[in-house]
Amino acid sequence: MSEAPEDRGPDWLRLAPRTVLARVVLFAGVLAGAALPTGFALAGSRPPGQAFAWVAAGVTLALAADVVAETVRYRRTRYRVGAERGGTEGEGRVELHTGLLVVQRRSLARERIRSVDLTANPLQRVLGLVKVRIGTGERSGGESTLELDLVTRAEGERLRHELLRRAAAPEDPDHDGALALLDRRWIRYAPVSFVAPALGGAAAGAVMQVSEWFGAQGEVIDWIGDRFQGVSVTWMIVDLVLLATVVGAVGALGLWVEMWWNYRLERAPGGTVRVSRGLLTARSVSLEERRLRGVELVQPLGVRMCGAARLDAVATGLAEDDGDRHGDLKTLLPAVERDIADRVAAQVLREPEPPTGAPLAAHPRAARTRRLRWALWSALLPAAVLALLGLLLTPVLLYVAAGWAVVLVPVAVLFALDAYRGLGHGVSGAYLVTRSGTVRRATVALQRSGVIGWTVKQSYFQRRAGILTLSATTAAGAGAYDILDAGESQGLVFAAEAVPDLLGPFLEPVRTPEARPTLR
Repeated sequence: MSEAPEDRGPDWLRLAPRTVLARVVLFAGVLAGAALPTGFALAGSRPPGQAFAWVAAGVTLALAADVVAETVRYRRTRYRVGAERGGTEGEGRVELHTGLLVVQRRSLARERIRSVDLTANPLQRVLGLVKVRIGTGERSGGESTLELDLVTRAEGERLRHELLRRAAAPEDPDHDGALALLDRRWIRYAPVSFVAPALGGAAAGAVMQVSEWFGAQGEVIDWIGDRFQGVSVTWMIVDLVLLATVVGAVGALGLWVEMWWNYRLERAPGGTVRVSRGLLTARSVSLEERRLRGVELVQPLGVRMCGAARLDAVATGLAEDDGDRHGDLKTLLPAVERDIADRVAAQVLREPEPPTGAPLAAHPRAARTRRLRWALWSALLPAAVLALLGLLLTPVLLYVAAGWAVVLVPVAVLFALDAYRGLGHGVSGAYLVTRSGTVRRATVALQRSGVIGWTVKQSYFQRRAGILTLSATTAAGAGAYDILDAGESQGLVFAAEAVPDLLGPFLEPVRTPEARPTLR
């Protein structure tokens, strides 16, 4: 196929020639992983030599087809970066033409580009290649991003510097340069995260799945049963849970090393904050400071019990470009000591004091009563159902219901009281701060100028208790951040003072002894 006239010319660039090799080798690995269980499955119904010969022939044909397809894709892929300003066609835009049978032509205006992220898996790093992801920070799906898959590392760095070049930010000798560097002691927080039990369960599921591929799942179950011969079912379950927890903790340590090795958070020239990290798969994420609307201090229960916290960015368009596939790009700092997280938050926001550490106003007792009521209902309702079934079916369920209530009611009450203590809101300089949660406690410092609206929600039970929920609407992060179960006058006055002239016109004082404001 001949190239279109507009695809010719010195301005158009190709991907790196080693792109074909990288993608073919990756596809070959996928084929090998699929061929092994397929060969064993076929060997059960025909001679093993014949079965694996058929599998090898299929792999060879698929690999040859992939080589041809990747070569055609490489030859038909072009990109160019137009000048930042200019009147001729193509200038001021980043253009990408690619496709196998049908050429897709896409472009982004340079003034809309907000991020240029580089990633490279181990194979790509060996070959000196990176994937470049160019985004506009808009929530419009794949139309707001371009991906160059793959270019050389030098070309990726050149594209990042060129596309993110802006007028230099004001000098700040105390904050410029490195904001945080890897401290290997941070790894101790990996096993207490929610990732550890998830990895333990995934490991158990993987063992059963692989054994099923090889037709040995029954043998694996029998082997486990032999190991626990003479042990009660209860203790067997406890032992298996402990084993899965240990495996999950080891997996969490390995995952942490892969994700956060070589970590560096720095303020780069041109008004960007850059996060570099990764042992096998290297990631380099740049975030424009003018897109930053605040930070979120996240404390899952296990991490919080160890006095640590993680720091995420609240920025316009970050991780919403194409769903949750790049959700981890918003993380600025892994779980670290709380005072370090507060210090880094202040430096990222260029604030003298960390907004995430500001004193917050407590919420009324009605909020505590509401949480206690939820906790009791969630613990006692299943117990009541079990007790009813016990009366109708078997007395054994009565003992189960009693054990459920004795164990879970105190736990639920403790969680409810902790959730109430976690509620708070306040103002710290240019930021409004809200905190909530117990299993996952989050403290959000949101730029007051970034709040574009308030949503006031009040259920029937909240009205009776004299409390309400305020949601600060913003174009960044999750889109809205809640102040849960604040007092009516407390919440409305806070909203009116935190962002003047936004909610004030809709408030009117009520002539009562308390003189609390209400919505018109």
